Amino acid sequence: MNNNSLRPEDYEARINAIQADRSFIVQAPAGSGKTGLLTQRYLKLLSIINKPEEIIAITFTRKAAGEMRERILTALNFAQQHDQAPEDEYEAQTWSLACDALQQNYKKNWNLLEHSGRLRVQTIDSLCTELARQLPLLSEFGAIPSIIDDAQNLYFEAALETLVYLESTDPEFKWASESLVSLLKHQDNRMDKVQELIAAMLARRDQWLRHVADLKHPQLRRDQIEPVLQGIVKEALESLNAVIPFGLKQQIPELLRFAAEFAPQGSMIRNCFELDTMPATSVDDVPQWLAVAELLLTSDGNWRKPKGVNKKLGFLAEKDAQDAEQKLLFKNQKKKLQLILESLSEQILADEFKNTLSHVRILPHFEYTDDEWMILEALFKVLLFSAAQLRRVFSSHGEVDFIEMLLAAKRALGDAQQPTDLSLRLDYQLKHLLVDEFQDTSQNQFDLFTQLTSGWQTDDGRTLFLVGDPMQSIYRFREAEVGLFLQAWNNGIGDISLEALNLTVNFRSQKPIIDWVNNKFPRIFPKDNDKTLGAVVYTKFNAFKSTVDGSCVQLHPLFGRDDIQEAKLVIELIKQEHRSNSDARIAVLCRNKSHLLEIVAQLNKHSISYQAVDIDLLNNQSVVQDLLSLTKALLHLADKISWLALLRAPFIGLTLNDIHLLTFEHSHQTVLQCLGSSDVFSQLSADGQMRLQRVVPLLNISIENSQRNTLRHWVEGLWMALGGPACCNTATAVDDVEVYFQLLESLENQKELLESDSLDKHCQKLFALVDSKASDKVQLMTIHKSKGLEFETVIIPGLGKTTASDKSKLLYWCERTNESGIPELVFSPIKSVWENTNQTTEYLKYLEQEKIKFEVSRLLYVAVTRAKQKLHLLGHVNLKSDASMAEPASNSLLSHLWPIAQQQFIQEFECLPACDDNHETEFEHVDSSNKTNLQFTNTSRLRLVDNWQCPAVPQDIIIESAIISLETDEMLLEFDWASETAKHVGSVVHRVLEQLSHKSLESLNTADEILKITHSSRIMLNRLGVIDEQLAPAVERVINAITSTLSDTRGQWILSCQHQLARSEYKITAEIDGEIQHMIIDRTFIDDDGIRWVIDYKTGHHQGGSLAAFLDSEQQRYQAQLQRYAQVMQLMEPCEIKMALYFPMMQQWREWAAIT
Repeated sequence: MNNNSLRPEDYEARINAIQADRSFIVQAPAGSGKTGLLTQRYLKLLSIINKPEEIIAITFTRKAAGEMRERILTALNFAQQHDQAPEDEYEAQTWSLACDALQQNYKKNWNLLEHSGRLRVQTIDSLCTELARQLPLLSEFGAIPSIIDDAQNLYFEAALETLVYLESTDPEFKWASESLVSLLKHQDNRMDKVQELIAAMLARRDQWLRHVADLKHPQLRRDQIEPVLQGIVKEALESLNAVIPFGLKQQIPELLRFAAEFAPQGSMIRNCFELDTMPATSVDDVPQWLAVAELLLTSDGNWRKPKGVNKKLGFLAEKDAQDAEQKLLFKNQKKKLQLILESLSEQILADEFKNTLSHVRILPHFEYTDDEWMILEALFKVLLFSAAQLRRVFSSHGEVDFIEMLLAAKRALGDAQQPTDLSLRLDYQLKHLLVDEFQDTSQNQFDLFTQLTSGWQTDDGRTLFLVGDPMQSIYRFREAEVGLFLQAWNNGIGDISLEALNLTVNFRSQKPIIDWVNNKFPRIFPKDNDKTLGAVVYTKFNAFKSTVDGSCVQLHPLFGRDDIQEAKLVIELIKQEHRSNSDARIAVLCRNKSHLLEIVAQLNKHSISYQAVDIDLLNNQSVVQDLLSLTKALLHLADKISWLALLRAPFIGLTLNDIHLLTFEHSHQTVLQCLGSSDVFSQLSADGQMRLQRVVPLLNISIENSQRNTLRHWVEGLWMALGGPACCNTATAVDDVEVYFQLLESLENQKELLESDSLDKHCQKLFALVDSKASDKVQLMTIHKSKGLEFETVIIPGLGKTTASDKSKLLYWCERTNESGIPELVFSPIKSVWENTNQTTEYLKYLEQEKIKFEVSRLLYVAVTRAKQKLHLLGHVNLKSDASMAEPASNSLLSHLWPIAQQQFIQEFECLPACDDNHETEFEHVDSSNKTNLQFTNTSRLRLVDNWQCPAVPQDIIIESAIISLETDEMLLEFDWASETAKHVGSVVHRVLEQLSHKSLESLNTADEILKITHSSRIMLNRLGVIDEQLAPAVERVINAITSTLSDTRGQWILSCQHQLARSEYKITAEIDGEIQHMIIDRTFIDDDGIRWVIDYKTGHHQGGSLAAFLDSEQQRYQAQLQRYAQVMQLMEPCEIKMALYFPMMQQWREWAAIT
């Protein structure tokens, strides 16, 4: 290629990044082709390794993993189908790498294009699940648990289980009881509040559990933590002392000493009576530094205005002087301070001094009070105890959250000093690890990567490749710590040194957009990196695309909040962009979903088709609101509000007059009682009577049969009978209804306990489905959802809107690195209900707010870099009562943009029409999101006709009869001879054999291992319902089967983890003879001869008669079943297949070849 002039300026860095014998960390800014780079490196690695499984590529979302896998396969397929390289240099390079990978594929007989599952491109969650499932026995669960996205109910259950021990008299739990008593006293005995706080902490336990897991660890001792507090104070004071302007060091002590004599009681200035020089930097000098801050700064941290020098600071008026000499002294001292304040306010360089001095006010106290330490120790114990309760709750439900899987994965790997068998096996198998979006790594994930690469050396042929952009780290709510990227950049990971590479070219956006971002964002981002605070400096990048005509970035200032007017402006911008380019894809991005609600209303009003990704809540859909009313009414027959809402629903359709009669004239009765009263019925309108004649019998029948159905079938059946489907009048209504019914299905085990509030909470976590037929030319989403996407035009409204602040936590903590590079921990408890403030807690909250502030800047960066051609920014500032312009709210996006937006806001504000007394409402702060609309509106709504009847089922789909098989043929074959206990023994044997197949055989047949298996088998059998009388012999049968297998050469061969493509309890779904079938293969693998084995365990035992005849009959019995398994495996991989039955109890084996 001779297109060197078209190469990006960072071409050399991109070439270095695919060197397969070196480890890198790459900073890849927005639009820099990060996924393409990862694809190229993966292809390069494929060309040099022995097995595809030696490479693992980790992403953080399924979408990203799917995209990378798709790119790799596309490149391989393209290389297979084309003999010549493409003209584009990047595509030619990818083609060349793919050709080399294909050569290795053919040489090693991988068959990657047919068996793409060998490409290990997966999410961090799936990797953790894979590792955790190989943890020996997982005995705390009894069976492999399922992973749930929302474990909130389990957190609350564990918190309640924790509080149960409040009154425990068991000596073993005395420490827990005493700690709970202390905590409850601290929170005024608010059990509900404490339960909520514990549940919230459990949801974030991956952050704190590693710190409190060992209550005897030195880092939890008071004499270890208090020196950390003192170090924080000392470092801050030393930094302050270093930035004080030299001239002030002479003047400030004199002024403070003067003011101390006259300052009012309670003023910090009174601590300076004997101050001769500037305060020193020990913890004892904090009061004097606070006096300096009081003298020079206002309460909000700005320079005090000269006019603000008064008697509150100790500067009395001249008239208060006792004589002429004192009068002159008052005048001169006041003038000195005013001149200093004027000078400071005019010096830009003084800002660093101002900010550092203001920081003194939020420093922590340098030691704990005895009460603080007592509650802190109690908190450590309560939290650790609640985490143990959560493990029990997980075990009883057979469900875990992603955090638990991550922690289990870490346990499965052990540590560098005591690696597990799994860790050693991975160390042998894993040669190259690639991590995408590394800036979003949490501390536990960082530790996991460290464990996976433990023992790796720089030049041993194994490589680590980390890629990300710290400027796009926006997932702190998922525990992402951008400081870990900085740490890896500077120090590597473990013993692995990483070469740092910077990509500097953006292939997405037009040059004017990138120039604007490069010009503005250095003023928004912090000036220095700070690992503790998550501060990242801005790194400039350059455009690959040429300039386009026209203005690419526009700021639209708005004055006074008016959501409707802002939404109308968004609609006008969308129309304007589509007039100039009808094919342009436009994204409307907001920080919060709620900021888009009025825009959705305006889009509907103007008939503009759009797609809203996870924006519209499910319970905002009228059809779901009606279903909620129906569900609540059935669950709680005395819930008057829900019953009245149900009667108003379109599939019943009572008028307001009839509902008024039911509500007010018969308030002493339930609605259901009223519906059954002939006296009440006779008072209703003719329309109401006709409707209820149809509805009431259906309601009564449904309520009478409530215990015969699941919750879903109960509600769904009545809804259909009432005519609910006939009221689905929107494109996605039927789909939204199905989502709701699926929710009920998942909650059916809570039928008796389900409350209205909890049902509402569950619904609030679900979103209405996107209309798949709607145009994608306009898309609405949050900024977080937009990450990784690009659009021709991006509109960002709502910049002036605020978000809710974080709730209080039981425990606050901070991990920091001191000036010597030593990691340290600081803790502080939630403040007591009787405390006004806790200085250490406030300090740790301040650090959290600083982290949030820096992340919001990065959130803005992510939003603006989605734009390819046009960018529109919309935000409002409120107006004061005097019609002057206020500054933006402190926690709004606009406040972060203010350094670059303020001038335009001022200019446009000055151009607004002047207001007078007759038009002052033009400048009132209008908040259309909260104002009450007093206009009368048409309250009529769709409802079924009064004599509506459910339509008859068409003749051609009437089902004459139905036979529902609840068990597969395989289940019937397996257990038609067996008792319930025998079935459970078989299930547990299968489960244990699966677990053992992931372990090294050398460690299995030991007394300790058998003891563990005995214990876990007892737990599993007990949970499966084996009664006490049968439990001991059942456990004995399990152990006999396992020890028999482990002592059998054939059994050892079956369980060996050295086989290729080995799977245990392998679940497959396939269409066979036109029928969908679900199968589970007990054990399958490819042996050294390339033969695929399909093995089924049979846990029965032979009693009497010929053993050979028994084995022959078993083979005959299961031959068809295993042939179906083989038939499916043959479709997946064309190789020789053999089938076998293995009898663990008898060490017997039958094999035969599959029919091809």
